[in-house]
Amino acid sequence: MTKRNQAVGGYGERCAVRHLVETGLRPVARNWRCPSGEIDIIAWDGPVLAFCEVKTRRSATFGTPAEAVVPRKARRLRRLAAAWLVATGTTADELRFDIVSVVLPRLGRAQVEHVKGAF
Repeated sequence: MTKRNQAVGGYGERCAVRHLVETGLRPVARNWRCPSGEIDIIAWDGPVLAFCEVKTRRSATFGTPAEAVVPRKARRLRRLAAAWLVATGTTADELRFDIVSVVLPRLGRAQVEHVKGAF
């Protein structure tokens, strides 16, 4: 991944966190890593624990950011969520897997879409 792509991704994640907080979610972890991979954002939405995959694009020319979360990525995020729950000892009555799509147009504000229960 190039430094430019990392910068775009990092900015997209900051936009995603800001959007989640503004809509009432409470982030508890960002960029949690283990040998199997990384979870972008973990947040409480009331009693529901949401594991959020953030996808950022400069445009939707090659599809929306959410379309980049293929079944293989969804399965991986589920495994990572289980690992996080075990590692932290956290329990929740309900888990949810969300996608936060961020499109960064050349001009204007970032366009953020939060898809709850995406997979």
